[in-house]
Amino acid sequence: MRRLEREFGKARPGFQGTPLNRAGDLCHRAGDRERALKYYGRAIDLFLDDGQREAARGVANKLIRIHPQAVRTLATLTWLDLAAHHEATAIGHVQAYVKAARKAGQEARAREEIFEMAAIAPYRGFLEAVAEGLDELGQATAGNKIRQWIAQHGHSPYALTDPDAFSERCLEIAAGANKK
Repeated sequence: MRRLEREFGKARPGFQGTPLNRAGDLCHRAGDRERALKYYGRAIDLFLDDGQREAARGVANKLIRIHPQAVRTLATLTWLDLAAHHEATAIGHVQAYVKAARKAGQEARAREEIFEMAAIAPYRGFLEAVAEGLDELGQATAGNKIRQWIAQHGHSPYALTDPDAFSERCLEIAAGANKK
């Protein structure tokens, strides 16, 4: 572990997430789940800061396998799915996010964040899943607003329909959300 901490300290920007990911692997293999989760979380943050979304996604998926109810990580995965235009995967992750947030008592954060996702996402199926999620989170009024958007426009009137602008915004939000 000390060697990996030294590697982290010496790593150039863009490479700092790798030793933390490996440290998480070592902790997980040693049975120290909590410490592994902390290392994985730090690795995800660094990969996002460095714009390495696929590396961040890989570590986030690993973290979810260990801790399926990780609310923040499920939110991050949903943003990454949206950024990559993986609508079906985003639907699955937003549904898991809603369930995890309810279980953890983090409904307020989830309501705000998934509404923000719906406001910029140009995907009808995803918006339908968010509307259902908002209903589950006790925010039927917001769910109905999204249903109105779908009926009127097929998406939010604020949706980012330029694929590159949409991806960039999702990545910015994912990185920023991890700093909250």
